[in-house]
Order: sequence, then C-alpha cells, then structure tokens
Amino acid sequence: MGLRIHFTSVISENDAKLTAEIQQLETLMQHLNLSKDNETLLAAIQHLTNLNDKLSSDNDKLRRDHDDLTAVTNWNKLNVSRAQWSIDAYCPKGNKRRRCKACQEGWELTEPSCYEVHNVVSSDQKTWEEAREDCRGKSSHLAVYTKEEHGMISKYSPDSSGTDGYWIGLRAEGGMWEWVDGSDPAVNDWTQQNLPTDGQCVMSVHEEEWRSVSCAEKKRWICKMKALSV
Repeated sequence: MGLRIHFTSVISENDAKLTAEIQQLETLMQHLNLSKDNETLLAAIQHLTNLNDKLSSDNDKLRRDHDDLTAVTNWNKLNVSRAQWSIDAYCPKGNKRRRCKACQEGWELTEPSCYEVHNVVSSDQKTWEEAREDCRGKSSHLAVYTKEEHGMISKYSPDSSGTDGYWIGLRAEGGMWEWVDGSDPAVNDWTQQNLPTDGQCVMSVHEEEWRSVSCAEKKRWICKMKALSV
C-alpha cells in the first residue's frame, strides 16, 4: 500500500512540474520580443520540450511500476484466499480448534486418493465433458485407474448396472484410449481388450467391467484427487 501511494504521489508531482514549466514558457513568450531574442526563445522551447519528453517517460515508467505492484498485490490476495480456503476445507474448526483430515468434506478416502461420488438424479446428470469440467472446478479430475487402487472405481459406483453407470476419466480420442491425467492406457487390461472408437467414453458399473458408451450421454460421475498428507 505504501509503494502504491508513493507511485501516485510521484506521478502527481511530475505532472505538477510539467504544468509549471509550461506556465513559465507562456510567461516567457509574453515578455520576450520574438524579433529581438529569437534564439533565446527557441532555446527555452527546446528545453521545455526535452523536459516534457523526460517527464512523460518517467510518468509512463511509474505507471507501469504501479500497475505491476497492483497485479502483485492482487495475486498475493488471491494466494492468501486460496490458502485460507484450503485450511478451512481440510482443517475445519470445531470447538475452537482445527482438526485436519486427508479429504475435504463429502469426499471418501482410499489412500492415497480422495473420491467424490456424484450419485445424482437423472435431471442432474452430465455428459462426459460436463462431468470432466465439474471435477476440474474442484481441482480434481474424473476417476483414473491405478494398480495400487485396484477395484476402487467399481467400489465407488453404487446402485449402477447395465448402461446406468458413472463416468470415469477414460475416453477414446484419435483412435486411442486416453486417461485424463495422461496415465498409460495399458495399465489396465480392459483398454487392451476393447477397441477404442472416437466419441466413446468409459463408465464404471458396480462389480462389473467398464463399458464404453457415447460421450454425449448423461451419466453420474466420480471425481478423484490426491489425499492430503496429515
């Protein structure tokens, strides 16, 4: 805040100097006889022109510095806000004390990950891309398979069967299966046994194999993020 006030003060001071110099020039022109002292007048004009250019350049630099300071200040405020949000999300205050946990409220822990299951009614279900954006908005991604968490995606797919499943982070694109986090698609046997067809995304069905359906269909979905070490 002090630097911002300083920049504003210096800019105002430079503007005042420029205004004063211009007034001096006007006064000088009123009292000088142009025909008798032309060289003096031209020198004064050149001096003021140079001064004007320098003050303008200084003011431009100060304004840029002021803008940079404002941007840094806003960025710091945003970081503080995010840090406070993280503290509140993972370490909620109760009985005047904070108790930290590995997952946010509403997320299930299966180390080393947290899962959020969106078991919503049909009117609130989403396409694969919409579900992906929902997870992104929570700093997470659609559920991704790992060997250390084998069976977890199926576990977090309750009340599902047939074509009524949960979107996970696997889809066919460019004739290949792709996980949203860039994981090796061959990490799971399913991707090696099922041919990828562009426009198809994968859903999880409880205690059954995954199934590929049109990405445009609306399903429930599962988000996943890394658990906090506490």
